[in-house]
Amino acid sequence: MVFIKANKSRAYFKRYQVKFKRRRQGKTDYRARIRLINQDKNKYNTPKYRFVVRFTNKDICAQIISASITGDLVLASAYSHELPNFGLEVGLTNYAASYCTGLLLARRVLKKLEMDAEYEGNVEATGEDFYIEPTETRRPFRALLDVGLIRTTTGNRVFGALKGALDGGIDIPHSDKRFAGFSKDNKSLDAETHRNYIFGGHVANYMRSMMEDEPEKYQTHFSEYIKKGIEADEMEALYKKVHAAIRADPIVVKSAKPEPKEHKRYNLKKLTFDERRAKLVERLSAFNAGAADSDDEDDE
Repeated sequence: MVFIKANKSRAYFKRYQVKFKRRRQGKTDYRARIRLINQDKNKYNTPKYRFVVRFTNKDICAQIISASITGDLVLASAYSHELPNFGLEVGLTNYAASYCTGLLLARRVLKKLEMDAEYEGNVEATGEDFYIEPTETRRPFRALLDVGLIRTTTGNRVFGALKGALDGGIDIPHSDKRFAGFSKDNKSLDAETHRNYIFGGHVANYMRSMMEDEPEKYQTHFSEYIKKGIEADEMEALYKKVHAAIRADPIVVKSAKPEPKEHKRYNLKKLTFDERRAKLVERLSAFNAGAADSDDEDDE
């Protein structure tokens, strides 16, 4: 059989449809997104909220977002770099910090909607699965988990943020199969293991083992913990204080920045009509005066 090169004809390129920009960039899974934002027709313009969690190297971003025809609208957001305001200054990207960020967002959005007193959630984090039960007056605030492009493996940090939001009082459809501590063999969640992760017990165990086996590496690896005076035995008490501080006041703390003394311009200021006319008159007067002086010199 003769090999024939498959040339793409003009008809192929006429019918070629360019993919969405964020698909070309590899940022959005549109197959998952369209299932998250589609709303029933009989609900008209009711927003469908998503609990969006994203991770960077140094931060955790959690947001409550709804989709509209003009773009996504953010109802509330919380970041792990806000946690130092509540007493957690180190370890801002681990499972325990994810829980705190999810809890902060849940309490913040319920405070904004004036539902925080009605739905307190699970005040004491036990590690067990928790579901919100509706009250007689208002139904609980409902959102759908949006994990983006990450792999939803058991014990992933995104499920730590999910657990924090559930304990904070938000209704999110979920299963306990992906929480830290779920056993595939027993098909059940070990609440004690999950609680250990929520209060940073896995970090404390690693600190103890490294302190015994590799003390030099411990000095560099946990240098920030050493500077802040945080020890392995104090980890659980620290996170309990952080959880209490978040529940006490989840409002955004705005940083006080001094107003600039003088606005710095990088282009010329636009003149008004009167200013342009005065400038032109001045320029013509100077030109006429110069011409008159040159004529006098020629006469002499």
